[in-house]
Amino acid sequence: MTTIEAFKQDCEQQQITTADTSQLFGRFLKFWRGVHSLSQEQLADLINSSPRHISRLENGSSRPSQTIATDIAEALQLGQRDTNHLLIAAGFLPSNSELDFHAPELRWLRNTMTMSLKALDPYPAIVLNESSDILMVNRGWVGLFNQTINKAILDRVSNNFEFLFSRQGAGTFISGWEDTLSVILMSLEQRALFSNDPSDHNMRDRLARHENVPADWRQRAARLEPMSSFRMQINLNGELKKFFSVHSTVSTLGPSAFLSGPSININTLYPEDERLDLGQFCSGELSHPLLFY
Repeated sequence: MTTIEAFKQDCEQQQITTADTSQLFGRFLKFWRGVHSLSQEQLADLINSSPRHISRLENGSSRPSQTIATDIAEALQLGQRDTNHLLIAAGFLPSNSELDFHAPELRWLRNTMTMSLKALDPYPAIVLNESSDILMVNRGWVGLFNQTINKAILDRVSNNFEFLFSRQGAGTFISGWEDTLSVILMSLEQRALFSNDPSDHNMRDRLARHENVPADWRQRAARLEPMSSFRMQINLNGELKKFFSVHSTVSTLGPSAFLSGPSININTLYPEDERLDLGQFCSGELSHPLLFY
């Protein structure tokens, strides 16, 4: 293939991609217009546009701007999830808000997470928000870390990333810790690049300053795939015990749920040695500010 032919092929592919994006928005627009029983003329009046422009948006011959996508969502009174789906269909990043886990209307979610944590006992588990702030812990988590960490210190733990980075030392807490911390930092870097939220940048910078972080963490992470689990080693009564740290996401339903709505996560520790009796650490009276049962 000649250079000119390759260039023409790239251009044709770009045109196909652009057309697919425009048609995706058009399908969403036509669907929502139908849900609200609006003609193209009526919708055009609501957003101070023209019926011809609405028609071109629906048939994919015109690309939507972020402003018109937002105006349409507001005119149709779409909720956050559906507004974000419309923005994604238009080729723009969604507008996310942090989940207020303690809001009165989310009592059902807190109750559900409490039942989930109870069901996971004696395996240590915590509920996290998107910033890795700890929202809830179970008895298994409190009982296990009471064996290795002073209770006053454990009661002050509020962010799982901070907890992992500060506890790391010479590979005795996380197996392959240099790669693991690098991948965690890269996930935060990507999040900060997407959101451009100062709090995301601050979290990345604060963790990157930890003495345990390798200087080449960016290069390390670039060579590695994202991970939903990793191995940890915890010193129990003078003996290192190996655990799998497994991350799972609780999210809203939808074609782009991981992007279009806030989510919470459950992190659980499972021992590699199935003979390890974690129940022994859960017996008796246990307390922690984030233990609610």
